[in-house]
Amino acid sequence: MTGLAAYGGLFVAAFAAATLLPAQSEALLAGLVVNGGYSLVPLIAVATLGNVLGSLVNWLLGRQVERFKERRWFPASPAALARAETWYHRYGRWSLLLSWVPVIGDPLTLIAGTLKEPLWSFLGLVGAAKLVRYLAVAAAAQSFI
Repeated sequence: MTGLAAYGGLFVAAFAAATLLPAQSEALLAGLVVNGGYSLVPLIAVATLGNVLGSLVNWLLGRQVERFKERRWFPASPAALARAETWYHRYGRWSLLLSWVPVIGDPLTLIAGTLKEPLWSFLGLVGAAKLVRYLAVAAAAQSFI
């Protein structure tokens, strides 16, 4: 795999993994680290950037959710949205540090948009969480080398 294809594929996988689509990027990052043919810092940077931008898509969708939540096709029930909002209000913006966690992280970023979390605090907290996760994945993969 060429360098550009590897980095591009990692970006796409990380971006998709952060949206509400079912995807996973950690295994690809670990595989590229173990392969050893790629620089570690750019791999982590590309994965983090892709994942943060995917979370930004969720935040932007959340900003628009009020317009669609009463539609029949909307994927979350009003009760589920209310529970998520209650949880987010209880733990606040710091809950975005859990945006890396599978299953709960993506909805958290959507709810942050719904509740009008400011963009800069959103990007800072989500960026830090995603960076730490990819650093941990890369470190774990390097321990296998």
